[in-house]
Amino acid sequence: MASLLENHRRYDLRNDLEKALNRVDFFRIFHTMTLRFGFNHFGILQLGNENDACMLSTRLVLHDLPSGLAEEYDKRHRFGDSLFYKTLHTSIISSVWRSGDPDCANGQNLLVQLGFELLLSVPVHAAATGARYAVLFLGDGNDIARSEHFELTYDAICAFDYFYRIALSNKAGMGLTPRETEILKWISHGKTASEIALIVSVSEHTVNSHTATILKKLDVVNRTQMVAKAIREQIIQ
Repeated sequence: MASLLENHRRYDLRNDLEKALNRVDFFRIFHTMTLRFGFNHFGILQLGNENDACMLSTRLVLHDLPSGLAEEYDKRHRFGDSLFYKTLHTSIISSVWRSGDPDCANGQNLLVQLGFELLLSVPVHAAATGARYAVLFLGDGNDIARSEHFELTYDAICAFDYFYRIALSNKAGMGLTPRETEILKWISHGKTASEIALIVSVSEHTVNSHTATILKKLDVVNRTQMVAKAIREQIIQ
């Protein structure tokens, strides 16, 4: 099927994308794309459910935002309540957001809260699973030309398609067993060790043992980081 589509696909990034092997390669591709169109930073968001009380930092699967910016934002604001986040769940049309637009002039102004003037949002999805994402480009410019908007949108869709197939879909659960994944899901729902023990019919000691193993496999130090990374790496939704 791929060979049949070769003559129908037109994108400038083809050579770079076909050589990309890992997250570092895709980081460079998205970062270069960002600068080429006059933006400063990019981010790739996993959307999840519209009503999730999600944090920006846990939804970013790849980005070059300043260190600690997303975490600082989460301390002061609820990303799931932002007008921008809600809009991502109501439309799949690429859109441009400006900090001075009337629609942004309220307490839910993501751009002002992050310290940027311009945001281009490109909704995308994983063809194999239907999981929804968005590629974001942020900067200090006033606007982006219509032709550049269309070109960047197309490039972002092409790059994400490769990124998902090569990097995001090959996690294989980070080595977690089915039981560990099950316990991780219950932990993400806020269940305690004793509650999980009753749900999955094992001892509380066994749950704690599994939890310690999950922490080690995911290379994190607490349950909050564990859930955040599991969502980011698509081990759980």
